[in-house]
Order: sequence, then C-alpha cells, then structure tokens
Amino acid sequence: MSAIDNLPPLRAVIAEHGLSARKALGQNFLLDLNLTARIARSAGDLSQCDVLEIGPGPGGLTRGLLAEGARKVLAIEKDRRCIPALEQIAAAYPGRLEIVEGDALEVDPLAHLTPPIRVAANLPYNIGTELLVRWLTPADWPPFWDSLTLMFQKEVAERIVAEPGSKAYGRLAILAQWRAEARIVMTLGPEAFSPPPKVSSAVVHLTALSEPRFPADAATLSHVVATAFNQRRKMLRAALKGLSPDIEAHLNAVGIAPTERAERVPLEGFCALARSLRQEMDG
Repeated sequence: MSAIDNLPPLRAVIAEHGLSARKALGQNFLLDLNLTARIARSAGDLSQCDVLEIGPGPGGLTRGLLAEGARKVLAIEKDRRCIPALEQIAAAYPGRLEIVEGDALEVDPLAHLTPPIRVAANLPYNIGTELLVRWLTPADWPPFWDSLTLMFQKEVAERIVAEPGSKAYGRLAILAQWRAEARIVMTLGPEAFSPPPKVSSAVVHLTALSEPRFPADAATLSHVVATAFNQRRKMLRAALKGLSPDIEAHLNAVGIAPTERAERVPLEGFCALARSLRQEMDG
C-alpha cells in the first residue's frame, strides 16, 4: 500500500537510496504501509501532539504518523543513508517533519518538541530496552511523554506486560507497571520486515500515570528490584542480604515471606519493601 500519501512505495524508496538494513544498527525495515499506519493509529489521536520517533529508517512509520495527523514529528536517525529519504517525506508534509541526524541516546529531544508529546517508534533492537528504561526512570514524574507506542522483539514486549509468577516477570515489568499502563496492541511475524528477523515482534502501548501506583522512592525501588532479580532463583533473604543486615525483618514487616522468590512478589510488595528499606537508610 502506498495510498496513505503520494510518495513512492517503501521498496522503491529503499531501492532508490540503496538502503540495505544494517545489523550493526539494529535495523529491520517494516515495509508494509498498512502496518505502519496501524501502528500510528494505536498511538491515538495525534492531531494535538508532537511525536518523537527514534530510528525511522526509510520512513514507513514516519509517513503513517504524518498521514494520521501528527501535529509534528521529530525523527532522530543515526544512519546518514536514510536522511535523503526522510527529506523527501519532509517536503511532502511541509513544516511537520523535523529530522535530526544523531544518536538517540545522546540527542535531547525536548529542545525540538512542544507538549503534549507522544513517542512512537519501531525501536532499533540494540538500544530499545535502554531507551525504554530511560523514559520510565526520569528524575521527575510525570515524564515529558504522555504515551509510548513502541515496537520490540516479542520477548521484550512480554517482559514489559508480565504478571507476577511468570518467567517473563522481572525488573522491566515493575519499572513499566509502577508508573504506566502497559499493554500489547499488535504482534507481527518476521515476514513483515526486511530482512526478516529470527523472532516475532510486538507493539507495546504505555500510558503514563499521573503518579505511581504505590508510593516508593524511585532509586530505592530500582535498586531493590535489580538486586532481587539479579539472583532470581535465590530466596529473597539470600538475594537481598546485601541491602540490610535486617533484611528478614524488613521482608516480614511488609508481609513478604523471606523464603519467597522475586518472581512471585507483586509490584505492591516491592514498593512496600523499598519504603521500609528507605526508612532505615534515612534513620
């Protein structure tokens, strides 16, 4: 499908600019404009929003976001080869697409965006999780973004929405679900991409909550959770013994059995434990 705008089909764009996907950049191009339009729609009504897109590549999702009415799209692209293709899109949507050539881990997008801001991206596999953790752990909450609509490997997407007791449940689920509503909105097979990756992918939509579900100091919670899941097979009294000489007393005080394992403790339990340990630190 190329009927969302008057620009050429993505295969033609890739051929014109010689854009073979590069593994070193975590690239897998999504060529079906039907699918990119669906992803854009899953980000909600964009007409009153600026949208941050990371790793647009040849611009399939970029075109979907603009066609769906995004007020403005800021596209941050590390691969210089993709810039001419993105400039063609910018010319077709005057004043609505800004392209920044650079590393998304180093560029400050807020210098280019006006709230409300949503993030929508087919994230490069090699930096996707790191970007998500950054967006979930800013110094201040609420964050700069209202929502995140992000493509990940399906396994990573399942870790974001995982429930206690499942193998996928861990640090990512707690960071995401503590301060956001997270759900998988689309699953895509390898055949949707060029080149096809070895795994399926999924789109996760996260909506920022105005405040965390349960009170806790963010740094303490993050440290407790990382320590607990770093040795997820161990009982918590052993996995967390480095956090406090009285760790069993802290666990008992918040209703967690010291013999429990991290993957069975719900978000509320970790928040309660973080509060208890923070009290001890603050003396």
